[in-house]
Amino acid sequence: MSERPDTPLLDTVDTPEDLRKLGKDQLRQLSDELRAEMISAVGSTGGHLGSGLGVVELTAAIHYVFDTPRDRLIWDVGHQAYPHKILTGRRNRIRTLRQGGGLSGFTKRSESEYDPFGAAHSSTSISAGLGFAIANKLNDRPGKAIAVIGDGAMSAGMAYEAMNNAEQAGNRLVVILNDNDMSIAPPVGGLSAYLARMVSSSEYLGLRSLASKVVRKFSRRVHSTLDKAEEYTRGMVTGGTLFEELGFYYVGPIDGHNLEHLIPVLENVRDAEEGPVLVHVVTKKGKGYEPAESSADKYHGVAKFDVITGEQKKSSGGPPNYQNVFGETLARLAETDTRICAITAAMPSGTGVDRFAKAHPDRAFDVGIAEQHGVTFAAGLAAQGMRPFAAIYSTFLQRAYDQVVHDVAIQNLPVRFAIDRAGLVGADGATHAGSFDITYLSTLPNFVVMAAADEAELVHMTYTAAEYDDGPIAFRYPRGAGTGAALPEVPEKLEIGKGRIVREGNKVALLSLGTRLAESLRAADELEAKGLSTTVADLRFAKPLDTELIERLMRTHDVVITIEEAAIGGLGAHVLTFASDEGLTDAGLKIRTMRLPDAFQDQDAPDRQYDEAGLNAPHIVDTVLKALRHNSAGVEGALA
Repeated sequence: MSERPDTPLLDTVDTPEDLRKLGKDQLRQLSDELRAEMISAVGSTGGHLGSGLGVVELTAAIHYVFDTPRDRLIWDVGHQAYPHKILTGRRNRIRTLRQGGGLSGFTKRSESEYDPFGAAHSSTSISAGLGFAIANKLNDRPGKAIAVIGDGAMSAGMAYEAMNNAEQAGNRLVVILNDNDMSIAPPVGGLSAYLARMVSSSEYLGLRSLASKVVRKFSRRVHSTLDKAEEYTRGMVTGGTLFEELGFYYVGPIDGHNLEHLIPVLENVRDAEEGPVLVHVVTKKGKGYEPAESSADKYHGVAKFDVITGEQKKSSGGPPNYQNVFGETLARLAETDTRICAITAAMPSGTGVDRFAKAHPDRAFDVGIAEQHGVTFAAGLAAQGMRPFAAIYSTFLQRAYDQVVHDVAIQNLPVRFAIDRAGLVGADGATHAGSFDITYLSTLPNFVVMAAADEAELVHMTYTAAEYDDGPIAFRYPRGAGTGAALPEVPEKLEIGKGRIVREGNKVALLSLGTRLAESLRAADELEAKGLSTTVADLRFAKPLDTELIERLMRTHDVVITIEEAAIGGLGAHVLTFASDEGLTDAGLKIRTMRLPDAFQDQDAPDRQYDEAGLNAPHIVDTVLKALRHNSAGVEGALA
């Protein structure tokens, strides 16, 4: 092995083209430096650490062996793509990860030619890779598609749907299964590495191809029998029978941290004429950083941390997080109601279901990354008399929309949807924002849709949902800490479709839905200071609307503003439809709707995101004043 130079190897690598100029014996040093750089960067920004640490060697090996970006490398989810970003011309910006104006925490097409496909939701990589591979095949272009998918993402049906069609791509598609958690393979070592090299070698594949041609001279039955015998013989040795059944040539398992094992196998796969190929790589999440390796979650997602000690810089004290309020409330309700159960799709701690599961393990179900199944599973539970709560992030519930419509709404089944991460979500950006659930749920017949203004309201809505058996009901709440509102010891059962007046006035009415209520109250203070008497209403329900309250406010105020943390088509659209149907705008009433912009907003601090969206108190005040200026006499009289 060559001696280490004074200049770090990583300093000589800006792109994979530079990487491919190194000798194979230098890749170990480069990987060590790459791992240290990633730890340092994430220590200063926070983000997803453990998954990236686990694929350092794999990332270097893929870019070393394959001709990226002509060969298309697609990372599933994108949590593990930080080393990839460092090696693809973005090292000088890596300390801007997940910050306003900085690098995305996921792969993003607009960010680099080395990101051919954006990803932040799991299990999409094989489908996308198949698309790239078939496009090259149809256009007779060179280049492979390499999809790297984690074993956790294999819990989603979409991955198997893609593999079922992958045979059409031939050797243009390579799938790398990164097995780092589920232990679907036995411990790997020298023997398995030898076998992987052997069955991926051109000699073996050439002999296999020749044998296949000879066998085809026999009857179809003999040919099929011999094919199966070879497949199952290799399957018993390597464990890949399932993937062979789906049309893949299986290679592995191999140690994803041993470059001497990894490189020759990837070279064989690159040069193979058979395909598609699935390479089973076993890695260790958090590899090379002791605090991550010893942590229960392998430092999957971390705040800023001290690189030496691994201690994360978490905020001290403060209100509880919304998801924990939900989880603890549901656990208490389930003490006296044995029909309550909770479902999560691979996010038990993120949704608070872990708290429920600790108290009621037999009634908590983690279905994996399978939101479609989770929703229909909940529908089945509801149809059999249970009271299921499907606790799913707003952005992930989008993946199960057909099931929400077909299996829940049409059958009017009382599934309770606890919709976490509603509204804008800060560092996770556009892919994780909960922008659309009010729109896509409120348009459905039979649905009740609520939004909690604070954590106390969340307690009431959780109880209300538990007691509601007349059909599907959903309640949404944001990411992070609450407002500090006192939690009620006894939850209140809310009257369906009824809002509340929080502050009474007579000139301007602010109709808030969700956690913009605090900003609405601040705006009311500013408007009062300008002589504009302001009512603030917390509507609580996007569906059914409190039409009695809305009509009263519209008939007694000059300006009505709706405010919501959701996209167009939500509360504002429903209020405008109601006002139009009832002829409430005929007397010159000024109605304005405030909502998220018609755009996908990039990551930033939540306050700055809402400033960009125009949904903070100053924007509310400005909207009121502009509405009044359309009636100059009215505003002059009001401000006199």
